[in-house]
Amino acid sequence: MLQPIGPAARGLAAATVFTALLLASPLHAATSDAPPIGAQLAQAAPPAAAPKKPRPSPVDRIEQRIKSLHAALQITPDQEPQWNAVAQAMREQGQMTGQAIQQRAANPAMNAVDELKAYEAIVDAHAQGLQKLVPAFQALYASLSDDQKKKADVLFSHTPHRRHGAKS
Repeated sequence: MLQPIGPAARGLAAATVFTALLLASPLHAATSDAPPIGAQLAQAAPPAAAPKKPRPSPVDRIEQRIKSLHAALQITPDQEPQWNAVAQAMREQGQMTGQAIQQRAANPAMNAVDELKAYEAIVDAHAQGLQKLVPAFQALYASLSDDQKKKADVLFSHTPHRRHGAKS
């Protein structure tokens, strides 16, 4: 019998979604060429061959996301110090997570237990990054105007209707 997830698991899931929003550009961008496990299981045949565009590096994706958020939130010169702290936390989180992902990729012959441990290291890197990112973002958020806060609320929402600008 399945049991509902508890508050800690929901918090971890929310943190993961938040991290994905910050680090991914587009939101779905993966860190390896392998599709997620669910997609691997559901995929019966590969899609028609289309020319692949070169993927930006993880560092480039983080920098693109930083630039995109800066523009979307319309950061003012007075908010730059708080923004710079957020951007630096995003970079550090990306670096820590990237290292964990590289370590996982360096050992392709892992068994199931090793895979789970490697995934645990990736999640731990996300969590450590969030411990730095959340306070930096909270300081920035406090300095935002009401309009900027509304934009931030939409940008970081995990609820689809909010991301598209619908009122809740």
